[in-house]
Amino acid sequence: MERIADAFVWPSRDPEWLTKLLIIALTLLIPLVGAINALGWMLATLDRLRAGEERLAPANLGYIGRGFPLFVVNLVYTLVISLITSLIYLPAVVVASNQSHGAANPGMVSLAILLSLLAFSVATLGSLALDFASPSIVLATDRGGIAGGLNLPAVLRRARSNLANTLIAGLMLIAAGFVGSLGLVACGIGVLFTTAYALSMQAWIFRSFEVGSPAAKAA
Repeated sequence: MERIADAFVWPSRDPEWLTKLLIIALTLLIPLVGAINALGWMLATLDRLRAGEERLAPANLGYIGRGFPLFVVNLVYTLVISLITSLIYLPAVVVASNQSHGAANPGMVSLAILLSLLAFSVATLGSLALDFASPSIVLATDRGGIAGGLNLPAVLRRARSNLANTLIAGLMLIAAGFVGSLGLVACGIGVLFTTAYALSMQAWIFRSFEVGSPAAKAA
């Protein structure tokens, strides 16, 4: 993981990086398909890094099939976290709604507040856990498809095999997510470009995680 900080700057080493990122940004305007294709493009860029080429993959709409399994896996994990959060939050809404009619019971109001805080905590911790597990999830999906990405025991085993590696990669992914949101702050449409840039950062982070994993060292 020594060169993981290069994730911030490595895309600019490709002479065509601006053009490629702009094209991917434009494809993101296509609902759903653009996001799936962008994930496939990120994996294709990961392939280039594996081959020793510090260049982004060509930018086009040819990566939909490659990105679909990862899209499905990410969606499943996100839905699971959302479902658990909802199962905690909905009772809080019901309790709070019942207490809005007539005299409120302080104990029930407190219960509603506690459940709401618990739901928020579960959503936050679940999102963070997904960030830190993402390198293992992405590599497992890339190797074994949807079934591989949803093989939670194997994913967790890989994530735990080198906790320092997982921690660093997770923190870098959070930083990449921040970079991806910068366009929204500066200019609404600019978020498409920064999202594409964040995806190229992710490819570098996943490759660094892969190189630093015990399996790669053993090979």
